[in-house]
Amino acid sequence: MASNFAPDAWAWITSLPQFSQWRTNAMSLCICTTPSASSQPTMNLSVVKNLPIPQPSYVTFSIFANYSVPISLWTSKPVHLKTKTQQTLDEQDTIQVFVDVVNSVLRYGPDKKSSFRFPGAQPHGNFKDVFNIVFLSLAFLVCIYEAPRDLRPGCLDSLRAQLTGSKCRDAAKNLVKMLGANLEDQWMQTMNLAVTNWIIELRSSNHSFGVPSPLFSHALSANGLWKVQLYCPVIAMGMEEPAEATQDERLLFSLVYQQVESVIQLAYRTVRRDNWIDVEVKVDNIRCDVDSLVSETLMAERGYGSEEKHFPSRVMLQITPMQQSDVLSVSVGKSNDNPTHEFGIEKGFEGSFDPPNSFGLKASVTESLTLAIRPWKFEQSVHGNTATLNWFLHDGVNGREVYSSKPSKLSLLQPRAWFRDRYSNAYRPFTKQGGVIFARDEYGDSVWWKICGATLGKTMNWEIRGWIWLTYWPNKQRTFHSETRWLEFRECLQLPLTNLS
Repeated sequence: MASNFAPDAWAWITSLPQFSQWRTNAMSLCICTTPSASSQPTMNLSVVKNLPIPQPSYVTFSIFANYSVPISLWTSKPVHLKTKTQQTLDEQDTIQVFVDVVNSVLRYGPDKKSSFRFPGAQPHGNFKDVFNIVFLSLAFLVCIYEAPRDLRPGCLDSLRAQLTGSKCRDAAKNLVKMLGANLEDQWMQTMNLAVTNWIIELRSSNHSFGVPSPLFSHALSANGLWKVQLYCPVIAMGMEEPAEATQDERLLFSLVYQQVESVIQLAYRTVRRDNWIDVEVKVDNIRCDVDSLVSETLMAERGYGSEEKHFPSRVMLQITPMQQSDVLSVSVGKSNDNPTHEFGIEKGFEGSFDPPNSFGLKASVTESLTLAIRPWKFEQSVHGNTATLNWFLHDGVNGREVYSSKPSKLSLLQPRAWFRDRYSNAYRPFTKQGGVIFARDEYGDSVWWKICGATLGKTMNWEIRGWIWLTYWPNKQRTFHSETRWLEFRECLQLPLTNLS
């Protein structure tokens, strides 16, 4: 059972006594405890001032395992004091510690060259919570990669309880805004790599307790756009009709060291009518990618390369206005046509005579086959006041939905099956990187809600709930293994019914 203990690293650092009042050369804070903390080692954060007396010239922070002989797990860069009379750490010092902790987290990811610089603006009121979640993230990584084996289970369970709390999830959304889009991707790649390694360790030792929130999502509503971004390690996704695990360790490595990253962008428009308000929502852009959690070199060494991985096979979104009593009606556009198969056969005959001084006739017959398929089908439906948008991937040979069907063993071995070389052949239903993009030009039919006119001037809450399915069928390898995984996310967004057109 996890401890309810929750350290406040920011409060501890900013309330350190003056250096001249320290009784020893170091002070420490317990990071995580276990139910039997009195008899088990703990992880601590410490601050140490260097030895010059009476005034230190710098201090360092460290995370250590609190054994009878302490084991150092991480040490910060020195925080140099600005003057010989400085007695406490100021705001710029704490920002320096924050930047150092962020960069320490990023160094656990595959891209060791990433670097974070603090934005020019001063910290906002929620900076305390952002600092704490960054520190807890570092403690989580240090515990996985550096801590002795007997310390990990209890401390990781304690850190899991802290990182999955509502306070940390809100702080994480502020953190990714501070990081920016590129470092956000690398941050999530680093954390999901650690989660993947932890889950693999748990499975190897038959532990059953939970893992830190494997799915992270955040949302924003601005300028006529709703946006939801999410990340999830593939290994933590649910299994659709659990398949027998493959015994091929290289294939298993390729399949589990991946993460799904998706962006859902919906454009909305509000129009004032005589007695009601029209709310129109349409697809702006939906992107879903499956990305490697390790470097290309390591994936090629221990796996089968980055092209042997899951692919998106279904995406479903549900859009629901939360104030049901304010909704008068909802309308949807038509679904697109069923997947079509167009076959074109061209035959030709070519002949020629040899020169007059020789004897013979040369002839050849040519035949070409053209196949055009539409692998993705889009459907809309309504249940109550909830609009559902569905994208299904279909098998290009027999037309079956991929996420809910199993390919035959014969088809898995066919070298020219549609799902083989799926990231390079001309008729691939994915991008070259292995993802999918649904854009407004093809999936642009809107959903309309008629909203009661009395809501004018108010702000409505809307829920976007979604599911993503990933399927694995062999790409280049000869194997009978196939599987489908899924995840679910839920976000609440706001729609202001003011300044209507």
